[in-house]
Amino acid sequence: MIQKLTTHKDKENITMSKTIVKVVKSGNRYNAFDKDGVKYTGQITTGARKKAHKNGMALEQRINKSGNQYWWAVPMSEFEATETPTIDLSQVEVPTDHAEVLNFIHTSYDLKPKGLVMKELKWKYLVRSAVRGKNILMTGPAGCGKTMAAKSLVNSLDRPDFYFNLGATQDPRATLIGNVHFDKKKGTYFSESLFVKAIQTPNAVILLDELSRAHPDAWNILMTVLDQGQRYLRLDESNGQETINVAEGVTFVATANIGNEYTSTRVMDKALMDRFITVEMDVLTDSEEAGLLQYMFPHVEPTLLENVSEITHTTRMEAKSDNGKLSTGVSTRTAVELAGLLYDGFGLDEAAEVTIYPQFSDDGGIDSERTFVKQLIQKYITDGSDENLFNEDEINESAN
Repeated sequence: MIQKLTTHKDKENITMSKTIVKVVKSGNRYNAFDKDGVKYTGQITTGARKKAHKNGMALEQRINKSGNQYWWAVPMSEFEATETPTIDLSQVEVPTDHAEVLNFIHTSYDLKPKGLVMKELKWKYLVRSAVRGKNILMTGPAGCGKTMAAKSLVNSLDRPDFYFNLGATQDPRATLIGNVHFDKKKGTYFSESLFVKAIQTPNAVILLDELSRAHPDAWNILMTVLDQGQRYLRLDESNGQETINVAEGVTFVATANIGNEYTSTRVMDKALMDRFITVEMDVLTDSEEAGLLQYMFPHVEPTLLENVSEITHTTRMEAKSDNGKLSTGVSTRTAVELAGLLYDGFGLDEAAEVTIYPQFSDDGGIDSERTFVKQLIQKYITDGSDENLFNEDEINESAN
């Protein structure tokens, strides 16, 4: 209740509490909160809360010497005095380098190429991770734009860059460390790899493409290079051998396909993955992909490009379905290649025959994955002809 002191004796019998609350009206309710947001509504009568709110007063908890609790109306200024002061950020001196970093991160979306379809949040996270020196692992399905995004990042940062396709490397030691050579004049000598030069280049961005396809020996070599607490490359496994320190500001950006559907990839070592922050690339929707194709091929009929994106999107949905008839979907990379053929004067049926059909098995004749895709694409061929829908071998095999 709200109690008003009237005598000197009353004042002597009252002890003060440090709890002061403000009454806030929410709909038909009058709730009381202290400065930390703790709710005291149940401890104060409804009438006291309404009266305090009406009069613009705060309530202070008081306890007399008998232990009885009261809530006393006090000026709102006393509650405001208990609140944590609000810091005026305009008066805080932000370090210049931090301010520059913040500005770069939060305006970096303007640097993203229009041909790269990537959500603003993920692009900013990618840029922020790079300028903060994080190791970045870009994941996502094949053909979704991982490598393009990584290369776009390099261009945006305007820093020295190096590219290594680890999936195509047959000899990880030669690629990442170097080779021993023999020359009649020089004799036996060791030549360092380009990777050794790269890690010694200050502020370099080093792209490690297809890391999930790399030989495990490559992963072992990279362990100390990527570890923030070590950051060195050992030229030889023997104790006491020379090590090369990673230069200041070097950023590693890797790409990987993660999932059971990628049969040529390896299950990446957890210790290796823990050395990266992960940026997952999204699979484009059909409308996003159509927009990308229209940007890349503005002279191709938009409706035709929309058809391409609908076809590829349908194959992906079919592959994801529990009862789907396809084991894999058509990637954005393939869609771009197909659209490029349309730009160069090929028909949709011709372009599909050399880009899409070879990706699907023809086992089973007219019940095969390839036949299903052909039937799908046939719906978009303008002349409506099905003359070349099936080849003779497929029909004969089905008949048998």
